[in-house]
Amino acid sequence: MPAQKPQTLSPERRSRRFAGRAQVVARALLFRPRRRTAPDAPRRILVAHHLLLGDTLMLTPLLKKLRERHPHADVAMTVPRAFAPLYATRPYGVRALPFDPRRNAASLYAEAPFDLALVPGDNRFAWLAAAMRARWIVAFGGDRPAPKSWQVDGLVPYPDRPAAWGDMMATLVEGPPPSPYGNGEWRAPPCTAFETPRAPYAVLHVGASSPLKQWAPGRWREVAKRLAARGLAPVWSSGPQETAPVDVADPEHAFASYAGRLDLPQMWRLLAGARLLVAPDTGIAHLGRIVGVPTVALFGPGSASLCGAGEFWRDAPYRAVTVEPFACRDQHVLFKREIAWVRRCGRSVRECPEHLCMPAIAVDDVMRAVDVFL
Repeated sequence: MPAQKPQTLSPERRSRRFAGRAQVVARALLFRPRRRTAPDAPRRILVAHHLLLGDTLMLTPLLKKLRERHPHADVAMTVPRAFAPLYATRPYGVRALPFDPRRNAASLYAEAPFDLALVPGDNRFAWLAAAMRARWIVAFGGDRPAPKSWQVDGLVPYPDRPAAWGDMMATLVEGPPPSPYGNGEWRAPPCTAFETPRAPYAVLHVGASSPLKQWAPGRWREVAKRLAARGLAPVWSSGPQETAPVDVADPEHAFASYAGRLDLPQMWRLLAGARLLVAPDTGIAHLGRIVGVPTVALFGPGSASLCGAGEFWRDAPYRAVTVEPFACRDQHVLFKREIAWVRRCGRSVRECPEHLCMPAIAVDDVMRAVDVFL
């Protein structure tokens, strides 16, 4: 889930983003049909967003439901360019459309028109759907400011009771929930060859999108030692900008490290061969559920119920480790919507310089969850 405050952009990046948005608005106003009706049997469906990796992967229940409800429709989804290779095998027949808001979206406009567009997350992407000549646009209500939703034809309320975000996204489409995820439904994407570890091994992914989600390096080191003592070789992992905690956790390089070296399809292959994945509440933990590797996810500021397995991934080998309740996990905002039952924390490092939620998770807590699988 995104932080509540956006990161600061350079003047150049801000200018490119403004130009991209201006083009989208202009095309939406110029090309979208004035008279619109909801389609009974849409033949072309668009899912429009630019979410983080974890949020993108949590749209999987929505994609499966679309395929179950509209088995013959052409379904396309905009994704950040770095994520597109994960969708090379077209899970549920969905085509990935690489998208960067700072670049010219001419390739997206060439996809027009669509009978139906669904907008999870930020409703400003309803304007992108309109620019792609979607005849009917559905999104969640409550977004602000109001102009974001001016192009939306159907507003869906968020559920009034706790639910996993992935399950919630599927409610954008009318009808019963999708059938639960089955291991192997999403085929592995092709990847560039690399040397994989010797089995058996466990992946310890220490990176996270926010420093507030990072666990102490000393605790990662202790988990690695305990796994090694049980005959399971620890393997370090992180994103390209998140390698420093690995160096602190393992200064003597006692265990193999793939930190910062793998793209997402390669990461899939690494997880597919592992006996275990331990990771913070981040995109790789969600990828673990899709791959089917036994996953232990550590939740600090995030909500284990909101970002957990839910009904769709109820059969996945997955365990969440968190301290519940936690006093300062008290915010009710989700994508700028006020939702009474939500309990999460989207504070920035500046607002929370000495966070307590991740340090509250003990090594023994994690190992108890690991023992379920080992």
